Amino acid sequence: MKLWRWIVGLILVAVIAAFAWHWVADDPGYVMIHLRGTTLQMTVVTAVVLLLVAWAAIAFLVALIRWPFGAMNSRHRRLSRQRLADGLVALIEGRHGEAERDLNRAARYPSVRGPALLAAAEAAERHGESSRAIETLDLAAQETPRAARVLRARLMRRTGRAAEGAALLAPEANSGALTPAGWVEFAEASLASGDARNAMRALEPLRKSGELGASAFNELESRVVTAAIVAQPDGASLSAFWSQLPKGQRRLPAAIDAYARQAMRYGQSMAAMDEIESALRREWSPELVATYGGMGAEDLEQRVRRAEAWVDTHPNDAVLLTAVGRMCVRMHLWGKARPYLERALAIAPSAVAWEALGDVYVGEQQPELAQRCYRNAFALARGEAAESLPELRMGRIDTRVTAVEERDQHGVPRLSP
Repeated sequence: MKLWRWIVGLILVAVIAAFAWHWVADDPGYVMIHLRGTTLQMTVVTAVVLLLVAWAAIAFLVALIRWPFGAMNSRHRRLSRQRLADGLVALIEGRHGEAERDLNRAARYPSVRGPALLAAAEAAERHGESSRAIETLDLAAQETPRAARVLRARLMRRTGRAAEGAALLAPEANSGALTPAGWVEFAEASLASGDARNAMRALEPLRKSGELGASAFNELESRVVTAAIVAQPDGASLSAFWSQLPKGQRRLPAAIDAYARQAMRYGQSMAAMDEIESALRREWSPELVATYGGMGAEDLEQRVRRAEAWVDTHPNDAVLLTAVGRMCVRMHLWGKARPYLERALAIAPSAVAWEALGDVYVGEQQPELAQRCYRNAFALARGEAAESLPELRMGRIDTRVTAVEERDQHGVPRLSP
């Protein structure tokens, strides 16, 4: 395509030159220059050619004079970019002192000054030079004020001044002018300073921007909503706050767990049970099952029956087995609690299951076995190995995994992972 364009252009130039030559040949024109007794006479074509030659000569001389300066600027630009690249690599590799030195050198060139100063401030802070990092950010603020403000707030949070970092970003947050990184830092600083309600303001802008990514946003949203729930001072405030949350946030497992725990704390056990049971009908969550099993004595018999029905569809869930066993312990059903707890320990030992089994042996007047169970609970909590009980070593516990067919909402069987 470009070749045809060149061919057409050359043809047009040739046609124009041919017509211009005939036009000039009929009357080449006359130019006379008289200066201080000297007279020059020439045609118009000759005068035009002389002017073009003079312009070319002057341009050549100017380029020749500027060439050393251009070569120096080009070399300086190349070195600055190379130092910026080397500094960023050193920063990622953890060579913070070297990174700061290279980045400060790269900042001498205007085109990369802002990014280089920001990275140099980060390197100085990681190197433990907080005062030098702040000084570098003061210089970076002249080039990239918004990015420098976000980084300054992050450094404040890392040094234990989260409230100051949140206050620094608050004006832009109030006007909605924060960048995605600014909203993230505003949320993190607000959480670190105990202001979960302020952190909630960052969720909607981050959701709309989509810059954080689904996984990272879900993690941040869960932490923010959970902190906001825990911060509610009483049952009325908790109920009002929960009812005002969007439907998606009320379905977050971490938020449901936090709400259930707070509701139980404020004497709203029925509301907590309803939320957990509704959530488990939508999606199975061992964390919520553990909370369900650790609730108080309200409606205990009905909860045990419901949990035993879940065992039919989740027989290999050690958390569920432990929860059922713990509820049976509260009802003093020692013989019923033991098989659940023993199977849970056979599938996935946990400190909670060992402690509940110890309570069973206490209820059955077997203090020696109870002490061993409690020691195992402490050992697992410390990350140490547990010691099997004599009767558990006899092999009477069925540790085989029970296969259960699971179907999706359309009735199609799910493949086991």
